[in-house]
Amino acid sequence: MEFLLGGVAAVGAGFCTNPLDVIKTRLQLQGELQARGMYTVHYKGFFHAFYAVAKADGVLALQKGLVPALWYQLCLNGVRLGTYDFAEKRGWTTNSAGQTSTPKCIVVGALAGCAGTLTGSPFYLVKTHLQSQAADSIAVGYQHAHTGCTSALWKIYQEHGILGLWRGAFGAMPRASIGSASQLLSFSLCKDYVGKYETFAKRPLLNTFVSSMVGGIVVTLCMTPFDVVMTRLYNQGTDVQGRGLLYQGVVDCFIKMWKTEGIHGFFKGFIPNYIRLGPHTVLCFVFWDSLRELRSKFMSRQHMEDGNVETVQT
Repeated sequence: MEFLLGGVAAVGAGFCTNPLDVIKTRLQLQGELQARGMYTVHYKGFFHAFYAVAKADGVLALQKGLVPALWYQLCLNGVRLGTYDFAEKRGWTTNSAGQTSTPKCIVVGALAGCAGTLTGSPFYLVKTHLQSQAADSIAVGYQHAHTGCTSALWKIYQEHGILGLWRGAFGAMPRASIGSASQLLSFSLCKDYVGKYETFAKRPLLNTFVSSMVGGIVVTLCMTPFDVVMTRLYNQGTDVQGRGLLYQGVVDCFIKMWKTEGIHGFFKGFIPNYIRLGPHTVLCFVFWDSLRELRSKFMSRQHMEDGNVETVQT
């Protein structure tokens, strides 16, 4: 049940924030392996990117890749949040005094993030391909000729086999580890801290909101460079053997980006990334906590009803 609740919560958040993910992907691919000032700037900033996409491809293009994006959220966070909740309930994230343990949270969060990312990797691959598709006038990055989620998965499988669907998955592990660990750790620590105050103790939803906002800031700062690299690895074209045309792996991508784009390249799309991750983190954790609370109330009510039935029978 924990896995299902985590997945459903993330799907609700993903639907609301997918347009921001589209903009983030375009900005991260713009000027790939080119020095600043040496490429055509199709997207002049966060707000202009919205305008450019809507003008060239229509307003609905802002929801490109929505289907695989929601499947990815279901797989990623169903496993990630479900695993973390499972560990949390068994005391694997706390010390002997029952307080949140930073080292344990980091380990559990990182492992949970890796497991979730690996599970949903095929959908992230297709999501990135579809989100980067654009009219020639604003196209950035490699353009994949997919017509939809199912056809894209089938085409990749036919051309590169089952392993082709997980291309780039291992490159996503650093992002998953750092992102998940920093998000879940900051959320847990902040929730424990503000929960000591009466205002937040009486308003658990407000506690969740504030804690998730802090988590959004922390995860964006820690994860953006790895997020850019992940986008590049997933979106690059491949040869007939399924090898990347631009990058051989995470390290190679970091080196090539540093040489051509400098430190600026690793923070492309930072603003939409935060604007996406902030609300996404808030919505995800608010939905998650709300669903868990509803489940607890339902279970308590069911337990009381079962107890009343037993009393009457006695």
